[in-house]
Amino acid sequence: MASDLGGQDTDKKLIMIVDDDPTQLAMMKQFLEPKYKVVLLPSGRDAINYLIDHKPDVILLDYMMPLYNGVAVLNIIRSKESTKDIPVFFLTGQSDTSTVMQCLALKPAGYIVKPVGRKDIIKKLEAWFYEHG
Repeated sequence: MASDLGGQDTDKKLIMIVDDDPTQLAMMKQFLEPKYKVVLLPSGRDAINYLIDHKPDVILLDYMMPLYNGVAVLNIIRSKESTKDIPVFFLTGQSDTSTVMQCLALKPAGYIVKPVGRKDIIKKLEAWFYEHG
């Protein structure tokens, strides 16, 4: 399901989106692809496998997925020398205080509540890249 990362976009930042909801993946691709290179992965396992050979600039990671949930994937990302510094933003439909606090305790680069609008996600990513080079 990875989108084409053809040669003409080599100066664009690579955003990896991991979500088990195909509608969410399609929407995020539509929002981000004009400005960024985008790779879409439907599971935590696919994300871990992708990271063996690729290093995205940012990961947008669904918090709640079957098998490898966002917490498990983040822990694996942080346990490997080659991926530990990749910024990870959690995506979740959960906005209750308990979930937010659990997410923030893991110290992600950010936390994005779904559904998110195009302007909001672009603004959040642009702010991140501006602040962190």
